[in-house]
Amino acid sequence: MNGPRTVRLRIEGRVQGVGFRMFVERTAVALGLDGWVRNRRDGGVEAVVSGTPAAVEEMIARCHAGPPASRVDRVEVLPEDEPVAPGFTVRPTV
Repeated sequence: MNGPRTVRLRIEGRVQGVGFRMFVERTAVALGLDGWVRNRRDGGVEAVVSGTPAAVEEMIARCHAGPPASRVDRVEVLPEDEPVAPGFTVRPTV
């Protein structure tokens, strides 16, 4: 695959109230990824990330670890067709 890879991540566990969205935002910016992150009312965190396949894989690996106060039970990785705007944002909870 030569072009960008875009995936939707659904992260479950103790991932709200522990700085997980800020962790994802900082990590995405450091890796040069585009996309967004938001909390979900079900207690999870959801993100769409787009960039080089290697950077996306690194983001997935870092989401499995999470920030120090978190406990990640599951990271679901789904293909995503949604167009992704340049940059990385934090979106409101859904």
